[in-house]
Amino acid sequence: MTVDLLIRDAYIYVDRDHEIADGWLAIKDRRVHSVGAEVATAPPARTILSARGQLVTPGLINAHHHMYQNLTRAYAPVTNGTLFEWLTGLYPLWADLDAESVYLSTCVAMVELLMGGCTTSMDHMYVHPKPFLIDAQFRAARDIGFRFYATRGSMTRSVKDGGLPPASVVQDEDTILADSERLVAAFHDASPGAMGRVALAPCSLFSVSERIMTESARLAEKHDLRLHTHLAEDPDEDRYCADVYGCTPTEYFERVGWATPRSWVAHYIYPSSDEIDRLAHAGVCTAQCPCSNMMIGGGAADAMGMRRRGMRVGLGCDGSASTDHGSMWLETRMALLLGRFRNGPHSMSARDALDMATRGGAACLGWEDEIGHLRPGACADLVIWKMSDIARAGALSDPVEAWLRCAPAVAGTTIVNGAILVEDGVPVMSNLAEILRDHAREARRIQRL
Repeated sequence: MTVDLLIRDAYIYVDRDHEIADGWLAIKDRRVHSVGAEVATAPPARTILSARGQLVTPGLINAHHHMYQNLTRAYAPVTNGTLFEWLTGLYPLWADLDAESVYLSTCVAMVELLMGGCTTSMDHMYVHPKPFLIDAQFRAARDIGFRFYATRGSMTRSVKDGGLPPASVVQDEDTILADSERLVAAFHDASPGAMGRVALAPCSLFSVSERIMTESARLAEKHDLRLHTHLAEDPDEDRYCADVYGCTPTEYFERVGWATPRSWVAHYIYPSSDEIDRLAHAGVCTAQCPCSNMMIGGGAADAMGMRRRGMRVGLGCDGSASTDHGSMWLETRMALLLGRFRNGPHSMSARDALDMATRGGAACLGWEDEIGHLRPGACADLVIWKMSDIARAGALSDPVEAWLRCAPAVAGTTIVNGAILVEDGVPVMSNLAEILRDHAREARRIQRL
């Protein structure tokens, strides 16, 4: 029996519990067929890649992102604002989004993610000034070959209703619910090895009505879907929930029926210890976004503390306009630095951070059986990491620690669903120059330059 691809002579991180020095990994029919330590035991292959001296890991999983925001990266008027100042400054610009700009921004985001070692990403698309924007994202994912988990975001409360966004980017409840049903019917693939799935994701507790929260939970139960939202991200959210609902954000989250194993939340910076315990017990996961939290200066969750309490924690790049990059490798490194800065050098290792970026992200997406590891039967989503000889000189004893400590590392080869999408550090995409040219045009239009 001949496999499709054999990667040999690599240090293979299969998962947190299994690493192989000088190992091999075989891919057949878009799945990990087998792994081993002795080259003599490897199956014959149509194609052989030597990864001598390099680290191979599962593809990283981005559990929180806003891809369209790369159209407004480093937008000067809001670079030093708080979260709410940043949002109110950019909402009027995002009102000019259309299917073309969303397609282009999604293409750029996915290529950037691939170059940073990410093979599966969700996207939280909650601004809908025009219809069918998520359709454009699925078109981009198909064109690139990226494993994509769309989340149908929504906002119902504009400025006139006490919210932050202008009326041009919010929608009425019936439109949101009808489009949620349409997207699930059109794009959600629950089958094994799916390349596209859909979850429901009202933006935040202060931007949608209670009906959208409760109806989204009902639809998720009806169609067996995941649920996602921002939660406890900013002290202003605490004040808003106290004034409007008479409770904390977590208490409201529980009240509307979201404290279930279907849900994962972004950030979760300001809960109490008891609230963390309650959501962990309910099976809720969270996505930490280290770079965005540090860039905005709004605090960050204690990821390792949450893990000790039983909560599964993944990582996310968050909005490109708050973090201004889309590298999951960088988020993983920053998670390590932030955790050690917060709790000391014994509190977190590179393997903890890598586990968050792989199995933690898979847990957020409810996809632990197939992605986030390289055990036989997993989807063939993996990365051969590249680092300059200068950067890794002297790093001889621990390739996983060296991967995050001896920066920078980039994806030399990124494989998704058995297909090579980045080769020798370069995206395998013939029309990338055209995409970047058109993206620049749309970014200038939206920024009104």
